Amino acid sequence: QVQLVESGGGLVQAGGSLRLSCAASGGSFSTYAMGWFRRAAGKEREFVAAISVRGTLIYYGDSVKGRFTISRDDAKNTVLLQMNSLKPEDTAVYSCAARYGIGLTYYQYLRAHEYNSWGQGTQVTVSS
Repeated sequence: QVQLVESGGGLVQAGGSLRLSCAASGGSFSTYAMGWFRRAAGKEREFVAAISVRGTLIYYGDSVKGRFTISRDDAKNTVLLQMNSLKPEDTAVYSCAARYGIGLTYYQYLRAHEYNSWGQGTQVTVSS
């Protein structure tokens, strides 16, 4: 099973940018679909973005479309989340997740319970 470690979180002012990184080890990274999810205090986990094997399919949650960009580097076993135009409502713990990525349906990319490997999360705080 793949192990995931996120980094890049922190405190940023509204309108600023952050780039989150998720490093994978212990598995065949190129065969995994990767997702980013977030959980704000007192709220349910929310889908942020997902990327398929080879990066041919990319999906975003409605609240981040046009501001966030997900990408993957299979040579470095890494998935990135570039976050621009950050808003206070983006404040949350961001976690990356992985699952075997062949033959997935659309909803399997979006649903947290479809992923079986998770990182510990990284805090993103956006001040107003």
